[in-house]
Amino acid sequence: MEDAELKKVIETLLFITDHPLPPERLAQLCEIKDLERVKTAVAGLKNDLDAGGSALQLMQIAGGWQMATRPENSLWVRKLYHNKMTVRLSQAALETLCIIAYRQPITRAEIESIRGVEVIGPLDTLTERKLITVVGRRESVGRPILYGTTGEFLRQFGLNSLDDLPKLETMTVDSVAPGAPSIEPAQPALFADGRPADAGAEAAPVSAPDHAETPSEDEAPGGEK
Repeated sequence: MEDAELKKVIETLLFITDHPLPPERLAQLCEIKDLERVKTAVAGLKNDLDAGGSALQLMQIAGGWQMATRPENSLWVRKLYHNKMTVRLSQAALETLCIIAYRQPITRAEIESIRGVEVIGPLDTLTERKLITVVGRRESVGRPILYGTTGEFLRQFGLNSLDDLPKLETMTVDSVAPGAPSIEPAQPALFADGRPADAGAEAAPVSAPDHAETPSEDEAPGGEK
C-alpha cells in the first residue's frame, strides 16, 4: 500500500469510527506491520487537515485518534440536532466526578467524606453514563470498592490521558465540596460520524458537553444524581 493510499484509508477509518483508534489498531486494520509508518501517516493527515483549513480535525484523545469538527463550528452541529448532543450532569454528579478524577482510585466513603453528603445517586448516574467504573477493592476491613474514571470520561472531556487534567494548584476549589475542583470540559468539538448522541450505543457524544446544570428538585441532597 502506497503512502498516499494509506493516508486515505486512515482518513476513512477515523471519519467513520465512533471511538478513538490507537495507532496499533490502525496498523492492524490497514495490515501494516511498520507502526512508525502508520504514525507518520496520521501526523501527515492531521497536518493536511490543519493546513487546508478543513472544518474537520484529528484529535488525540483517550489514547487514540478520532476525527472531530473544529470548536468554532460546533454551534452549527448543535443547531442541526437541536442540542440533542449535549450531555448534562447535575452539580452533585459533577462534583463527585471531579473528586474521582483527581483522587482515584477512591472509595465511596472517601468521596462522601470530602463532599459531606452521601453519593449513591451521583455514583449511579456516573456509572450509567460510563464516566466511572469499579477498578478494584481496597485491601482493608470490608474490602470497599474502588472507583476510577473510564476511557469514555477522557473522550467526553477531550483528554488524551489523566495527565492532561488541569493541575490542582491552578483550580478554584468549590466551598461546597472541599477537594473537588470545578473543571470544565476541554475541546468543544463534536465528533464527526454524523449521528446524535441519543441515537444509541453507536452514537458519538460531544467531547465538550455542558455539564454544569443546576440540579432539579428530584436531585436534592439525599437523592442526588
